[in-house]
Amino acid sequence: MDLFENASQDKAFADAPLAYRMRPRSLDEFVGQKHIVGAGKLLRRAIEADRITSLIFYGPPGTGKTSLAQVIANRTKSSFQQCNAVTSSVAELREIIKEAKDRRSFQSKRTILFIDEIHRFNKAQQDALLPDVEAGTITLIGATTQNPYFYINPTILSRSQIFQFKPLRDEELKQVALKALKDPDRGFGKLNVEITDEALSHIISASGGDTRRVLNGLELAILTTPVDTEGITRIDLSVAEESIQKRAVLYDSSDDSHYDTISAFIKSMRGSDPDAALFWLAKMLYAGEDPRFIARRIIICASEDVGNADPHALLVADAALNAVEFVGMPEAQIILAQAVTYIACAPKSNSAVVSINKAMEAVKSGISTAVPEHLRDSSYSSAGKLGRGKGYKYPHDYKKHYIKQKYMLHNAKYYEPSDQGYEKRLKKRMEKLKGNASTGRPDPSEKNNQK
Repeated sequence: MDLFENASQDKAFADAPLAYRMRPRSLDEFVGQKHIVGAGKLLRRAIEADRITSLIFYGPPGTGKTSLAQVIANRTKSSFQQCNAVTSSVAELREIIKEAKDRRSFQSKRTILFIDEIHRFNKAQQDALLPDVEAGTITLIGATTQNPYFYINPTILSRSQIFQFKPLRDEELKQVALKALKDPDRGFGKLNVEITDEALSHIISASGGDTRRVLNGLELAILTTPVDTEGITRIDLSVAEESIQKRAVLYDSSDDSHYDTISAFIKSMRGSDPDAALFWLAKMLYAGEDPRFIARRIIICASEDVGNADPHALLVADAALNAVEFVGMPEAQIILAQAVTYIACAPKSNSAVVSINKAMEAVKSGISTAVPEHLRDSSYSSAGKLGRGKGYKYPHDYKKHYIKQKYMLHNAKYYEPSDQGYEKRLKKRMEKLKGNASTGRPDPSEKNNQK
């Protein structure tokens, strides 16, 4: 029976997807996430010493969360149990916990419980875990693609270390792909495969940092491509495009195309062309650009090119960045589109960038940056003896909450509001305020509360 069981297991492994077969078996085989498992890092040291505490792995799909849990399973002397939050029930959890208690009492052996997609657990299921995580009956490893601070019981979080996984870089994905091509036992090392640089680059760039997508695309390309008369499986760009179901777009985050596209994107919003801005947004998203990078550029544009002509633009852009972080792709593209079209259609003013540039140049030129005596801090006991704050006029004590006084030693005008949108109202207000500036005594109808 053992012989037949082993043969059956070998066949099942051989028939498993490439991404499953190529899962790392040790930390040395694990690719990516150097910020948490690189040499000398805390998590690596804990795994190597078999002294891990409860952990939450948080990050996008295909970044190695389950693979690292499997590495821990291979290395630990604890009993390693695992379940998936989609299919598990409270009854199953209680059975696992009961066995963990028995194991701890009779064998003095720890239990590590790995829960994939832990964010899918409801409150009752998470509450069922809590007492035994607190008591140390189980060491929890949870994997989630969602922000744990929104989806996981705060008490569990407080007893766990949270590690954020990041999308793999192109060079790391290439390392994974080449290993799969060369490995004779788990990969395609026994086949004669030739893949062009363009084809491999396309599969990698279309993956969005997801190792599983790279290996799935590579496997599909190889298994569906006939061997030629020379016995070679040749994978070119057209095969790669078909296997990954995504046409190659001229967009490389390290070359001119990346900078040219983001430049066209910003200039389209600045030029009030929402259609062009949406087109360049679509190109970047299709090519796998990080949506958070795009959102940050939108925020900059909201201040640099819209500014006070529509103060809501910055609020929309900032909300978009937070929403993109929370929601993730593909739905994040809707949020980005809303922010892009709002900013493209908003009235434009570059007064903010012009004004700060003028002020920075003034400071660089060596002009006096001393603070006038009446504006200096007068909150400490001996400030009066030094004349600090003497003569300061508290604006709220005057009509319209404004009083003319000097706020810097030199005379200069840096901010010049434009005639666009809301900024036009600001400009009129400042002209009217300074044209009718009060220079006399405080208004007796106002509360005198000099600071």
